[in-house]
Formats: sequence, C-alpha cells, structure tokens
Amino acid sequence: EFFLQTPAWAEVQASLGRAVHQQSGPGWSFLAGEEKNPAGKVLYAPYGPVASSMQAFDAALAALVATARSCGAVFVRIEPVSSGLELPAAAELRRRGLQPAPVNQQPELSWLVDLEGDFKDVLAAMKPVNRNLYRNIHKKGVTFRTSKDPDDIGILLEFLHMTARRNGFKPQSDEYLTQVAASLMPASAATLFIAELNGEPIAAAFAYDSADTRTYAHAALDGTHRKLSAGIPLLVTMMAGATVKGRKQIDMEWDGTMRRDTANRAGLHTRTKAVNRR
Repeated sequence: EFFLQTPAWAEVQASLGRAVHQQSGPGWSFLAGEEKNPAGKVLYAPYGPVASSMQAFDAALAALVATARSCGAVFVRIEPVSSGLELPAAAELRRRGLQPAPVNQQPELSWLVDLEGDFKDVLAAMKPVNRNLYRNIHKKGVTFRTSKDPDDIGILLEFLHMTARRNGFKPQSDEYLTQVAASLMPASAATLFIAELNGEPIAAAFAYDSADTRTYAHAALDGTHRKLSAGIPLLVTMMAGATVKGRKQIDMEWDGTMRRDTANRAGLHTRTKAVNRR
C-alpha cells in the first residue's frame, strides 16, 4: 500500500489547506489533490490511481478527468504504480492519450526491503561489520528511542539543517514537516526514531506507516558524530520495529541519496529489490 494514497495522507493534505478528492469503485481508487501550476490548477494523484485491472484503471482515469473538470483543473497528473496495466505500461498510457511529465515529483525508483519472515534473516543478510554495529553500539553509549510526540520533530529539523549546510541541498520547509508530524504522529501513522549518545540526540529518522509498508521518509544526523555510524543501527532499529508492527517491507525511496547510502553501507542488498514506479 502506497502511503501517499492512504486516508492518513489525505488528512495531511487537508491540514495543509489543500483541497483533496478521494473516490473509489470496483477494483479502483484514488486520492488526488489540487495544486497550482504556471499553466493553472492541476489535479495530482501521487502514486495513483490504484487499480486491479485495465478496465478498473480506465474507470479510475475517467473519474479523475471528471473530477478535474468539476474543480476547474487544466490537466490531471498521475503516477499509476499499481495500475493493472499490461507491460510496457508507458505504451498503454500513451494509447489513452497520456503524455510523460517533464519531471518526476516523486522518486522514480523504489528500493523495497523484504521484512517478511524471521527478522534474524534480515540481520543475516547484512554485512557482518554492520550487523555487529547494530548489536554492540550500545557499548559506545548510543541508545535508541521512538516518539509519537509532534514536538520532537524539531530534533530532526535541526539535523536536516546541519546536513543541508554540509551537503548543499535544500530540505523541505520546517513548516511543512511540522504540520506533517502534527497530523500523522498522534494518529500513529508516523514515528520519529532518535539515536542518542549519553542521552543527547545525534541522529533522527522519520517513517510513515501504511497497512503493509513502512516508508523511510526523512533522516539526518549530527556530523560531529559520523564516526559512530549511528545511522545504520538507527535504520535497523526502524526495520525491527516495522516487523513487530506486522509490516511486510520497508520502502527506502531510491532517490533519497542519504537513505540509499545508509542502506548500502548496512549491506541490505541481498534482501532488496528495485522497483520502477513508472
């Protein structure tokens, strides 16, 4: 289940003051939000619509177009990850009059880590040095905790600013992430994972949860403690917690460079698969 097509994400969008449209029918559903574009209003369905067959997809697309017309949108933007279309899907989409967007708003590739089965098998798939790091980092005074308190998002924001200055990128705004946390954390749809050294935060990661998937959404650390490699056991802690919650996989979102590097260094490649979302 893709988190950006869940009711929890609809609540986030509504809390940000965005108009949201949700519809469903036999074998299909979509969540789409109204956005502004230089061309005018756009109806955008991130990782949607969701459909079980080509016929269901066509019904969903027709409903999206009708909704776009009713709200005055000039075009519809879709990302049909689970669409029921025959491969190659791009050809099927073009046959329906759809054109590729000039740029991707969401990561084009997904890196999914299989969490089904015994978690010891996930650990066994890691590089031995990182498996030992996860098991022994407490000896260096590093501990991990989780939070559902939206006020704690400030810990992550501070580290994101540090990382942005260090690596030269622009993170999402504090206001946006603060509102996302305020909407999702009290509803248990998101969790903040925090690594601490002798009681002081040194790294944090923010994850979203759908019915079967935990999404590794945002992560950053204090660069002064990089040699501890706390990001690796923090990720493994997040994965272990996901298995307890019954999640089947963790979505690493391939385009997130820092997250991808952390997973690479953790040696997760033997239990992962790359999935093209387009």
